[in-house]
Amino acid sequence: MTAAAHATSHASAPISHASAPTSRPVVDTAVLTGRSLRHILRSPDTIITTAITPIAMMLLFVYVLGGAIRTGAEGSYLAYMLPGILLITIASGIAYTSYRLFTDKQGGVFERLRSLPIARSSVLWAHVVTSVLANLVSVGVVVAVALLMGFRSGAGIGAWLAVTGILALFTLALTWVAVIAGLTAGSVEGASAFSYPLIFLPFISSAFVPTDTMPGPVAWFAQHQPVTAIVDAIRALLTRQDPGTDVWIALAWMLGLLVLAWSGAALVQRRGVR
Repeated sequence: MTAAAHATSHASAPISHASAPTSRPVVDTAVLTGRSLRHILRSPDTIITTAITPIAMMLLFVYVLGGAIRTGAEGSYLAYMLPGILLITIASGIAYTSYRLFTDKQGGVFERLRSLPIARSSVLWAHVVTSVLANLVSVGVVVAVALLMGFRSGAGIGAWLAVTGILALFTLALTWVAVIAGLTAGSVEGASAFSYPLIFLPFISSAFVPTDTMPGPVAWFAQHQPVTAIVDAIRALLTRQDPGTDVWIALAWMLGLLVLAWSGAALVQRRGVR
């Protein structure tokens, strides 16, 4: 057989599944997550900027406005409003996830990754995992400042783990909302603008004042929106109280949002590929 015929026979032979490249979603996600984390480590101002605004708000409410606010709850006002500050920290941080997705899309990173034998879902999951890790670090910075300001909690390890789980699930759900914004935005400003309503939502909840001090329609909205249940559940856990049904209502809200946002992001990604 001639060399040309030999090459032709190999080119026409079917490729076996053993020799074809296969994607490994977990490994691919880990590799791409490492890439995203390296970007954050090169510019830690992302985490610092995310924590600065909530810390400034915490200082303002505790040392300027807190003396005039009566919550009727035991303990300091700092302990009362800290759960809401933590949610604002996360809502601020997910805007950077949307921004990073938008810049990857505009820079052609998605197209280059799509040509590689990797799981398509790993591209988005890498940004999501990075967001959860980075935002938990920002939350840790805010909690550290609260401790310096005098915050104390008698909660045990189990309660702190439950609070961490709630915050991680909250971050996960909002991050998938950020994924949709990053994939559909037409500008850098549009990619992060979606987070503004999320940042202000805790102000119309039980995060800073009891809902029964608000006017009728506002109080009804505050009592039935998801942030109130999440804040009340975290506050109860940190003050060694029974969260009651608040924790289940909070979980239902977050899981429902997570399923809807993840489904929407997957749909947007499929349409983008087409």
